[in-house]
Amino acid sequence: MVDWLASPALLLIAGSVVVPLLRPVPRRIYTLALPVAGLALLLWLPDGESGRVDVFGLELVTLRVDELSFVFALAFLVAGILAVIYSWHVRDNLQQVAALIYAGGGIGATLAGDLVTLLLYWELTAISSAFLIWARRTERAYRVGLRYLLIQVSSGVLLLAGIAVHYVTTGDLSFDAMTLAEPGAALIFIAFGVKCAFPLLHNWLQDAYPEATVTGTVVLSIYTTKLAVYTLARGFPGTEQLVWIGVAMTLFPVVYAVIENDLRRVLSYSLNNQLGFMVVGIGIGTELAVNGAVAHAFAHIIYKALLFMAMGAVLYRVGTIKASELGGLYRTMPWTAGLCIVGSASISAFPLLSGFVTKSMILSAALEDERWVAYVLLLVASAAVVDHSGIKVPFFAFFSHDSGKRPKEAPANMLAAMGLAAALCLAIGLYPQPLYDLLPHPVAYSAFTGDHLLTQLQLLLFAVAGFVFLYRRGWYPVEMPATNLDSDWTYRWLLPRMWLRGAQVATRMRQRAVPLREHIQGGLAVAARPLRLRGWLATAWSTGAMVWWVALLLGLYLVLAFR
Repeated sequence: MVDWLASPALLLIAGSVVVPLLRPVPRRIYTLALPVAGLALLLWLPDGESGRVDVFGLELVTLRVDELSFVFALAFLVAGILAVIYSWHVRDNLQQVAALIYAGGGIGATLAGDLVTLLLYWELTAISSAFLIWARRTERAYRVGLRYLLIQVSSGVLLLAGIAVHYVTTGDLSFDAMTLAEPGAALIFIAFGVKCAFPLLHNWLQDAYPEATVTGTVVLSIYTTKLAVYTLARGFPGTEQLVWIGVAMTLFPVVYAVIENDLRRVLSYSLNNQLGFMVVGIGIGTELAVNGAVAHAFAHIIYKALLFMAMGAVLYRVGTIKASELGGLYRTMPWTAGLCIVGSASISAFPLLSGFVTKSMILSAALEDERWVAYVLLLVASAAVVDHSGIKVPFFAFFSHDSGKRPKEAPANMLAAMGLAAALCLAIGLYPQPLYDLLPHPVAYSAFTGDHLLTQLQLLLFAVAGFVFLYRRGWYPVEMPATNLDSDWTYRWLLPRMWLRGAQVATRMRQRAVPLREHIQGGLAVAARPLRLRGWLATAWSTGAMVWWVALLLGLYLVLAFR
């Protein structure tokens, strides 16, 4: 049996301690060697459950390698290698250590065979990832990082509560498929939903990712949400509610992405949209649908990282990522522009690129399961993706109007990482069979059929024609500096002000109550005066007076009784 120490996750986490001690050149080699060694270790690990540890009488399975966990761990390590190359120019211990621990936490959670191990790595990803936001070292990043950490830790608290209820009721800690009717499963489901950015639980994503460092945003885009997709695929496949949650996730970010000026925020909304396709596939639950969700998650990790890399390179060279301040950058950043277009075409599911051979599996699964409404809505969402990520991001960043900016091309290490990511997008799109062979269920599927090609080409042409028509007529939303309100407005602006207003009202009421309280106390003092030691009710009364009072009360009683 493999020892629990033989884990790619622990290799990255423990190895991160050495990073601050190294000089720049050895550090670059070392930080690249860690995920490469982790990838080799993952390939060496045998299938099945291993790394068993007994903790306080609980048997934990720290390593479980099967078809589902292997694909996600592989994607995390490959993307981690690309992120390391992309960040070679960075000389910041905080970012490099946090990124390695974060990657290790994501991989460890993917390979966890029980709920307790999952919880430990779940919280580790939450804490370590927050430092990638704080590493930007601005007041805004500090506040955003605190909000992000609060929400991520809240997800962990929900997960802990769900695990406790589940274990007390069933006595089982294994992390396998469950239903919402099982004890504690609803809490676990919500915890996964927070990390997956379900509708109304999503704002931490658009709030945090654009505020991280140039390289931190790339790393953030790889792990957190895709870890949530993995846990949903492992714990809740075939859950009907996920179908409609996923459909909503594909649709609601569309308007925000179209009107948003910050291009990294546009990609964050687009990320939410793409997660929706994966969630729909998990909710349908058939073999083709789950395969599609897993394959799309793998492809999405690569092409979304590529897009964030391209926008990070623009931010690094220009100092802004606002669409209203960009344009014409293709003149001096042609390689970045070309590689960005590859990522945009991939997310748009352009034939011969990765998104086409993975997203189509989910759409085909919806058709096979006769979910016509969901299928049509997913097509609408697919057309919207072409607009806000396939066209808007590269167009307004590198083309559109000439902003007059002439920055240098991105550093060589950034171009190398983007080039490798683009090559993977092309390789998966041209020959998807190696990816299909890794999926949880046997695959007998081809995306290159006449129906699929015709449908996708029509959708692409329709979306491009719509963008051109709206832009030429001046009806496309103008890129301008603005703050777009989302549902996080309720807890970032409304609730604090409601609390402050309530406190002010309570203070005024208390101030106004002081004179009233004094009048009440004075009235009570007057009323209590006859009962005091020398009050007239407290003195000794004569016998005659008492007889008169008794006679008066008896007469009053007789009148009331016999009237």
